[in-house]
Amino acid sequence: MSLFSAENKEAFVSPLNLNNPVAVQVLGICSALAVTSQLEPAIVMGLSVTVITAFANVIIALLRKTIPNRIRIIIQLVVVAALVTIVSMVLKAFAYDVSVQLSVYVGLIITNCILMGRLEAFAMQNGPWESFLDGIGNGLGYAFVLVVVGTIRELLGSGSLLGFRIIPEAAYECGYMNNGMMTMPAMALILVGCFIWAHRAINKEDK
Repeated sequence: MSLFSAENKEAFVSPLNLNNPVAVQVLGICSALAVTSQLEPAIVMGLSVTVITAFANVIIALLRKTIPNRIRIIIQLVVVAALVTIVSMVLKAFAYDVSVQLSVYVGLIITNCILMGRLEAFAMQNGPWESFLDGIGNGLGYAFVLVVVGTIRELLGSGSLLGFRIIPEAAYECGYMNNGMMTMPAMALILVGCFIWAHRAINKEDK
């Protein structure tokens, strides 16, 4: 099978749109609500989940024929926990401020439904390359939602993105005010709901 066959392309592209893990499968919602008050932690969380999902998929795909069926979930959890620990240590070493912002949510990647779902539904039935593409696709699909929500919340909540002022001072002098509601978890839920509604409305005919 070609590395870039139609099936492999579908495994990568589908989670980015028509089978997005958040918008379609409604998975990973908890962290999407918790880490999107600012754009930077949203990006870091999205990339972390992408890396962990991709490599966990590859490892499980390599081991799938040797894993006893009755302990497969335990093996999957051990693999994910090891990768999460490595990512957490890297973040603390090179992006400590962001790791503090993410707090316990990096550790909770271990229980992320997207991860366990892809390991069980895809990696256990497919080869390493296909599983890698599936992991990257689902991770990026999840990250895309976090980035969209994080961008809206930080821009409207504080007038900045990644710490850089976007809304000019002149706007504030004319009476513009930051929307404090955007920094509240409830607003994240509303924005994710709006994203899901818009996604399903746009892709209704394609589905």
